[in-house]
Amino acid sequence: MEKLTRDDLYSLEQYAEIRPDFRSKVMQHKKYRNLAIGPNATVYFEDRLTIQYQIQEILRVEKIFEAEDIKEELGAYNPLIPDGQNWKATFMLEFPDPAERRRRLAELVGIEDTLWLRVDDHEPVYPIADEDLERDTEDKTSSVHFLRFELQPAMIASLQDGAGIAAGIDHDNYRHRVDAVPQPIRDALVADLD
Repeated sequence: MEKLTRDDLYSLEQYAEIRPDFRSKVMQHKKYRNLAIGPNATVYFEDRLTIQYQIQEILRVEKIFEAEDIKEELGAYNPLIPDGQNWKATFMLEFPDPAERRRRLAELVGIEDTLWLRVDDHEPVYPIADEDLERDTEDKTSSVHFLRFELQPAMIASLQDGAGIAAGIDHDNYRHRVDAVPQPIRDALVADLD
């Protein structure tokens, strides 16, 4: 997938005019790009459109219009666009109650390294997590992690031939799995591959 450039972004004025329709399009697109693994963990698979939306919203909220500042946002978010050989995702641990969240994040240190995706009979793929900065401490994990799943050519070929995807988390304090990723999500992920 091509990385975004400044020319791909709408100006603040243009974005204000098209935002409702663009937002609706992106929300529909995102419906098939997230996978719940158990009750409190969700993997949000990113692509060019989801990242463009994220950047547009940041520019809008922070009223960013200077070329250097836009370049900085592109530099921060372009690495989250998959390159055709991998999937990139935002992994979120979601506990609505603040007290429970604090307690559970303390119990789930290292959870991002126990998450896996598996293409049919291939070996599981574990993510490369948080390449930008460390998000765990000895005492707690973050509720948000950024992941990259590198796929072998044989896995990509299997997916393009119709193989299914399973997913899971094998942390001592959080064990859940999805034996078959739903077809619409699977199809969206396969479309990200070369």
